[in-house]
Amino acid sequence: MSSELRDLYQEVVLDHGKRPRNFRDVEGANHRAEGFNPLCGDQLTVALKLEGDVIQDIGFQGQGCAISRASASLMTGAVKDKTREEAEQLFAQVHRLVTEGPEGVDMEALGKLTVLSGVSEFPARVKCASLAWHTLRAALHGQAEPVSTE
Repeated sequence: MSSELRDLYQEVVLDHGKRPRNFRDVEGANHRAEGFNPLCGDQLTVALKLEGDVIQDIGFQGQGCAISRASASLMTGAVKDKTREEAEQLFAQVHRLVTEGPEGVDMEALGKLTVLSGVSEFPARVKCASLAWHTLRAALHGQAEPVSTE
């Protein structure tokens, strides 16, 4: 990873970790899921309002490390107004990015989410970064049991 990307990664994680966007419950939410990362203690709930097949509104609540909060914050901004299918495609790209690195990932399509590529250099933090995404997926599929990264 270039030093410029590493600096941007740190800056964005700190910003979104301290001031997460969409850190709230969603009024009229019709899909919700809980996620838990036992390794780090991250716990969050993702609530979203689907109208037809489009995510009209999304928010998250809970507690976690800066990477977990930053990833959830970036995720909510990225999937709002997207279709279920577009959100699933983003999930797949982000999951590959944080687990394998940027090789083979459409970085241009990810926009701001590319800063999460830094996580791939810290294997112990992958579960922190992917928790919100797995929880989103569970909410989209109506999964009742909490998601665990273990």
